Amino acid sequence: MSRVCAVSGKRAMSGNNRSHSLRATRRKWNVNLQKVHMIVDGKPQTVKISARALKTLKGKAAKAAKVVAE
Repeated sequence: MSRVCAVSGKRAMSGNNRSHSLRATRRKWNVNLQKVHMIVDGKPQTVKISARALKTLKGKAAKAAKVVAE
C-alpha cells in the first residue's frame, strides 16, 4: 500500500543525501502516517492520516466544540 495521507494527499518526497564531499545519493522522506479510527460517511473506519493533518483536524474539532458550547 502506498504511503499517502487520506485527508491531505501528502506523499513521500525524494531528494539527495549529501556527504561532506557533496556526493549525492538518492533518499526518501516518508510521510508520518498514523492509523486513526474516525467516522467517514456515517461509518467507523480506520484511516491513515499524516500527523500534521491529524493535528489540524483535532484543533478544528476543539474549536467547533468550543463554539457549540457557548
